[in-house]
Amino acid sequence: MPLPRFVRSRPFLAGLLATATLLSAVVWAFLHLHAAKPGALPARVELPVTTAAQVEPDSPAPAGPPWRYGRADARFTVVEYADLECPFCRAYFAVLKRWIDEHPEVAWQWHHLPLSMHQPAASAAARLVECVGQTGGHAAFWQAVEWVYANTRGDGQGLPEGLRYPDLTHDAQQCLNSERPDAVIRAQAAEAAQQHIAATPTLRLQDRQSGKTLLLRGPVDGDALLSAIDFLAAGGVAAPSTKEMPAEPIGDMPR
Repeated sequence: MPLPRFVRSRPFLAGLLATATLLSAVVWAFLHLHAAKPGALPARVELPVTTAAQVEPDSPAPAGPPWRYGRADARFTVVEYADLECPFCRAYFAVLKRWIDEHPEVAWQWHHLPLSMHQPAASAAARLVECVGQTGGHAAFWQAVEWVYANTRGDGQGLPEGLRYPDLTHDAQQCLNSERPDAVIRAQAAEAAQQHIAATPTLRLQDRQSGKTLLLRGPVDGDALLSAIDFLAAGGVAAPSTKEMPAEPIGDMPR
């Protein structure tokens, strides 16, 4: 099968990846040296990819995690672990959404990772969007995430006092009154912990055609995502291995 049109030449790609690897190493070393200092930038870590089928936002398929955005037949999936109180995740949300809209060959999958430093607001926000999604479907889930990021004060401060989600249905409220969303959030956070994942946002790019994956430390810009896609499409990683850097202490991902 011919490679997608976005595949670049191997020498060009190798140069890009070598440069990116070098820059990542420098950033990691800086973060490692400053990890114990107040106000130090947070670290970046790896995450697993789930294998559930992709679903378009308006698909008639039953609602439920993992929540997906984009074409159901997209060859590539960007899996993101994110915290709804993470300021870097909030800034990256619109950027990644716009990029996915412009690249139909890539879909987006969300996994909850509320960080302890942002509790209890992070889990409260995760419960809200999870219940909106479970009762309203994929499109409703992404709309709720966008609303939370637009309204939260961030860094664990949560939503302004008294502010309620405007489209909260009776079914969604019933969900919030139950333990239904907690099971999903706990399971996804536990999966991250098992893989020593402790920072947000973190991405993994998956090629559904080959089954190969590539770890990306977000927020990742569009050119870097395209280079990663080229790398996977050209057979740059032997499945199921991933390109990764050492894990660091828990925290938000710096821009």
